[in-house]
Amino acid sequence: MRKSTKRRPAEVQDKIIATALRDAGKPVSAYELIDQLRDEMVLAPQTVYRALGRLIAEGQAHRLESLNAFVACRHQKHDEGTAVFAICESCGAVSEFACAPAVAALDAWAESARFAVERRTIELRGTCRDCAAAG
Repeated sequence: MRKSTKRRPAEVQDKIIATALRDAGKPVSAYELIDQLRDEMVLAPQTVYRALGRLIAEGQAHRLESLNAFVACRHQKHDEGTAVFAICESCGAVSEFACAPAVAALDAWAESARFAVERRTIELRGTCRDCAAAG
């Protein structure tokens, strides 16, 4: 397949990057996405970062701060607010879930401390059930 250097509209790029993120099935960096899409299109790092920013704003992706990587959102929408991620140190699996009581406790602390939260990322690092069983 021939690489296209033709400019693509942002929404087309976002769709391609969102699909690649879902297909990866694991946390990936922007540079891994560029490599993954190399045969389909030429992407500059800033283009991928902009697309990831839009996908995060739309709730289609998340940034895992501790890994400096991105994952596709596994939920239709976050009715309970902030997503929580459990990251296995052994196999790299990431589980996404909601934990409203934990978020409420953090919000209560922030309010009592008069701390203005700008963004929230909750990550648990440890060993998943499968790796612990294989252990």
